[in-house]
Amino acid sequence: MGDTERVFEIRCSVQNYAWGKHGSSSAVAQLAASADKNLKIDENKPYAELWMGTHPNGPSEIYKDGQCKGKLKDWIKQNADCLGSQVREYFNGRLPFLFKVLSVNNSLSIQAHPNKVHSEKLHKGRPDIYKDPNHKPEMAIALTPFKAMCGFRPIQEVADFLTKIEPFRTAVGSKNAIKLITASKTNDMPLHREAMKYCFTGLMQQGTDIVKRELKKLFMLVEQFNTEGKDASILIPDMLQKLNTEFPGDVGIFAIYFLNIITLKPGEAIFLEADYPHAYLSGDCMECMACSDNVVRAGLTPKFRDVHTLCEMLDYTGRQISRTKLKSSKVDNSQPGIEEIHFTPPIYDFAVNVIEVSSGCTKATLRPLDSASIVIVQSGEGIATNSTLSSPLGVRAGSTLFISANETVNLDIHSQGMSIFRALAG
Repeated sequence: MGDTERVFEIRCSVQNYAWGKHGSSSAVAQLAASADKNLKIDENKPYAELWMGTHPNGPSEIYKDGQCKGKLKDWIKQNADCLGSQVREYFNGRLPFLFKVLSVNNSLSIQAHPNKVHSEKLHKGRPDIYKDPNHKPEMAIALTPFKAMCGFRPIQEVADFLTKIEPFRTAVGSKNAIKLITASKTNDMPLHREAMKYCFTGLMQQGTDIVKRELKKLFMLVEQFNTEGKDASILIPDMLQKLNTEFPGDVGIFAIYFLNIITLKPGEAIFLEADYPHAYLSGDCMECMACSDNVVRAGLTPKFRDVHTLCEMLDYTGRQISRTKLKSSKVDNSQPGIEEIHFTPPIYDFAVNVIEVSSGCTKATLRPLDSASIVIVQSGEGIATNSTLSSPLGVRAGSTLFISANETVNLDIHSQGMSIFRALAG
């Protein structure tokens, strides 16, 4: 790689977490194998995440002519101006975001991410568990229908579940349930949040024997509804079955009555701010986040559960499901046959542009930005050129490029259309 090249291919780390989709059913495996012809997909192996960035748990490497030329993190450290003037200054010479592809088969844990101040405190007190002092807001953009639990339901919905589902009421504790049902009849938002906290904490701290007993009763109730020809939809039986198959007897199964369950269509997004409870359930997505791996968990996981920390930190505000989605804005683009939309969360660490090149369009330009960016081709193939490159770069599905700030990349499209995701500092 020439010393002056400011645009280059990077190879990214694959994470084989147990919850990932197996083999070639995984978008992670498909994209990684398309980008690296030496990678052979193991159909018996989970391919959960593809990491693009500088995080030490999965650092990207620079590739030129099929050869590794070093870590992206080291190159950025030596060429900090590549970040863009404002990004370099604001983030002390570090790439502020981590870009990912996720392929979810089994549900992820019920979790939340601490804010910056809380992250520093957790890291200082438990560096073995909370390994960095950074916050971790994140955004997911669906590639396929993507299902997740995110944010607390409006309190009236939770009250309805408590009123109609006795095993749920017992699991959270009758006194807690009465408090929430009573609060739901008022317009007192602080009281709503307090009652939701009491109920959720009561559930998460409930004894294992009681949880398993009440789950058994819950499944018997589903069976009773079906036998009697009653509508069992209020029990959310399909999700109950999925979670109990994956995590038998887990207290987190009851969380379906606390948290919104959302299914994103491809191209739709959610933003998960600090202290916002969530759990990805199934599907493929692009994910972008602040460069951190801090997670506080309390259910649906074999990993360490920090129940007290999670229950104390959560935002217990109930929201309508429509309010969990992040809206996009259209980017003014004079290029015919090209549509570009921008997802901008209310933080500066990251944003994502989605670029769709229509069939029949043979040229596209990735415009210069005052921020370093990482681009992944989701579909299509072609040639990328830039004024600093010594030779053009062939790109195809899975190809990932690092683009320094204020650099223009021109694409010659050799396929019927192309889909591109581009992460940048917001």
